[in-house]
Amino acid sequence: MASCPTAFFCNHAATAAPWSSSRTGTSRSFCRRSSAKATIKAKLDQKTSLQYKKLGDSDLVISEITLGTMTFGEQNTEKEAHEILSYAFENGINALDTAETHPFPMKKETQGSTDRFISSWLKSQPRDKVILATKVAGYSETASYLRDNAKVLRVDTANIKESVEKSLKRLGTDYIDLIQINWPDRYAPIFGAYSYDFSKWRPSVPFVEQLKAFQELIDEGKVRYIGVSIETSYGVMEFVHAAKVEGLPKIVSIQNSYSLLVRTRFEIDLVEVCHPKNYNIGLLAYSPLGVGTLTGKYIDINSEAAKKGRLNLLPGYMERYNKSIAREATIKYIQTAKKHGLTPVQLALGFARDRPFVTSTIVGATSVNQLKEDIDAFLWTERPLPPEVVADIEDIFKRYKDPPMF
Repeated sequence: MASCPTAFFCNHAATAAPWSSSRTGTSRSFCRRSSAKATIKAKLDQKTSLQYKKLGDSDLVISEITLGTMTFGEQNTEKEAHEILSYAFENGINALDTAETHPFPMKKETQGSTDRFISSWLKSQPRDKVILATKVAGYSETASYLRDNAKVLRVDTANIKESVEKSLKRLGTDYIDLIQINWPDRYAPIFGAYSYDFSKWRPSVPFVEQLKAFQELIDEGKVRYIGVSIETSYGVMEFVHAAKVEGLPKIVSIQNSYSLLVRTRFEIDLVEVCHPKNYNIGLLAYSPLGVGTLTGKYIDINSEAAKKGRLNLLPGYMERYNKSIAREATIKYIQTAKKHGLTPVQLALGFARDRPFVTSTIVGATSVNQLKEDIDAFLWTERPLPPEVVADIEDIFKRYKDPPMF
């Protein structure tokens, strides 16, 4: 989990959507979740295979797509979840991402449903063929229901161990391949914040204590590897330093948002510490479609696709993606996709796929058709994207740097 201009939209509303094509007088949308096929100018004449990479310093060889599951138990039934999981693993995906807080949005009434749906599917699968990643919640004053006796969630020894034990039980497994800290115990400028507020600093659980708790779980065979999520370069370096000095397990992954719309923080800052020649920490890039906005479905906010999307179903959710210049940037990317004969999804996922620092891209889907479209974007879009496509992307980026932040 990770927790905009009207006039511009109105000026475009009366014209055909920039990614539409006309066939016998009708408009065919290349929006996400359409079954229509674009006339591809970038080479799509040869299907490739999913690629696999080692995750950081671990021995986990992970597919370049990881299945996100946070809709299971909220937008998806158990039957639908099983269909999506089976399709993913039948088509080369070997990793799935969950969290003790799922499904989203976080609610006491539904908490744990995602894990239980995964568990019932996992019973029919060879466990050693599934890379199972989950997360322990960070500091929270509102999610104390995750623990038996807590008023505030912390990332201390007791909370970490209780989280892991409960996750193992819900998932019906005796070990977790990768567990990540969902967000920091300390104050950090995350969840849309764009600057550090000195007044919000608070005492936090020492990095060494957090790592020692995970070390005990690794020694017990309950956890294989550890990582972080929604983290900053300061946090990554403190974990790396503490592990080196104290002889504790090193983090092997960082799960942060990364897409055409959100790039700067990672590319300027975290890429350096994650570089294989430096600390070799693998990026698990979540929200590569900008919470669905890069599919184009929210350009017409009254469309059927938009009505079924999270930005409409969950009032206030990630509104910075749809009520800022992010909308303007999104239209520019959609126009670029059309120019090169690509769908918006192919452009967005092709971009994330080709970044050398991305180990695996986390994609979520509420239907098999959605997941098929995402997988096909990896397999059929020219690898890497042609230089002229990348050049156009960079031209837009120069004008719109991380627009959801502004």
